[in-house]
Amino acid sequence: MSDASPNTARPVSRSLHHVDARTKRRNAAETRFKALGIGAIAVGITFLVILLSTIFMNGASAFEQSFLRVPVHLDAAKLDKKGNRDPADLKKATTFTYAPLIQQGLLDAVQKAGIETPLTKSGDMKNLISSSAAAQLRDRVLANPDLVGQTVTAEILASSRVDGYLKGRVKRDQVAQDKNISVEQLDLADALLKAGILHKSFNWDFIFGADASDSRAEQAGIGIAMLGSFYMMLVVLVLSLPIGVAASIYLEEFAPKNRFTDLIEVNISNLAAVPSIVFGILGLAIFIQFAHLPQSAPLVGGLVLTLMTLPTIIISTRAALKAVPPSIRDAALGVGASKMQAVFHHVLPLAMPGILTGTIIGLAQALGETAPLLLIGMVGFIATNTPDGFWDGFVSPNSAMPAQIYEWAKRADPAFYERAWGGIIILLVFLLGMNIIAVVLRRKFERRW
Repeated sequence: MSDASPNTARPVSRSLHHVDARTKRRNAAETRFKALGIGAIAVGITFLVILLSTIFMNGASAFEQSFLRVPVHLDAAKLDKKGNRDPADLKKATTFTYAPLIQQGLLDAVQKAGIETPLTKSGDMKNLISSSAAAQLRDRVLANPDLVGQTVTAEILASSRVDGYLKGRVKRDQVAQDKNISVEQLDLADALLKAGILHKSFNWDFIFGADASDSRAEQAGIGIAMLGSFYMMLVVLVLSLPIGVAASIYLEEFAPKNRFTDLIEVNISNLAAVPSIVFGILGLAIFIQFAHLPQSAPLVGGLVLTLMTLPTIIISTRAALKAVPPSIRDAALGVGASKMQAVFHHVLPLAMPGILTGTIIGLAQALGETAPLLLIGMVGFIATNTPDGFWDGFVSPNSAMPAQIYEWAKRADPAFYERAWGGIIILLVFLLGMNIIAVVLRRKFERRW
């Protein structure tokens, strides 16, 4: 026997409220991780606020435009020499005939208001008036020939320089080298503003109007480009939703699991990561050069964006189908339903929220794409007229909202740059609306088990 006495030491009892060193280290690590997470969220929110603030600060002024309220005498001797008020004869009077009438009307308004200015000739008013004013007044007269011979009050656009001056975009010290405006004309603009002849109001034409040439920046609008985006999204929705959902259902529920289907799945995942401009090149080669579809048409843009959107819809739809519990399928098959009945009557309705959400997110991504549209000619085309009919909207040349914004951003006149920011606001409103629809549809069709 050993004479060594056994170790009879008892473990030290500690209270549950006692925090040892190891626990302190774990708690400290957890606190640091929480702080890093909160900091990351704060940084993200800060950058988001800065981004949105910058967009609205630069683009809000695009929704406001400067107008001149000018009494214009429509001299019948110049506009209707035959005096028969025949529209065919009235069309012979060009904008060069209407422009001096508007300038004289503004000069008369200045003199009537008692404004002192060194600009005493009607030609001195030219730089205050938009170059589009004559065309707008001419269209008004052609629509109502009875106006000839009368003095009408016309709300005409001020020039982009005057509009920029009132918005703080054009400074007095910058006009010395500017041939489109002078300091004396800016002084007159201040006086006209005080007299109520020059005023600013909401610019509906920016939302519903068409693009304009480089010399008429104050007239440019995004309305026709919105129509182009609308027709493109119709094409994408009609093609990508049924094709993408059908392909997803087959691959997930019916296709055999072999190397061929594995290869298809890998390629679909790879296509989702392909740069969008690659799809533009593909669309240029197939739809325009091979199929000879009309260039710059929303139909071609919709086909290209469909190719780009399909992988996103397929991946999101397959994820929604996988999220349905296998017990739903087994229960349907167990009571005698066929494979197709189990999928279409039970699995698909339960996966519908995810399918709709993925589809709308894919459409929102396509709505904001510009690179594919660069290659099919939807950038640089100035669409000035609405389509003649519903089907004509698909094949007539047009632009799209992101392409229009890109086109405005590269033009020289600062007024176009302002409109580019305003176009971004409208595009963000559309994207926000589509995401809200996705959330509402998910909540509406979501089922819990």
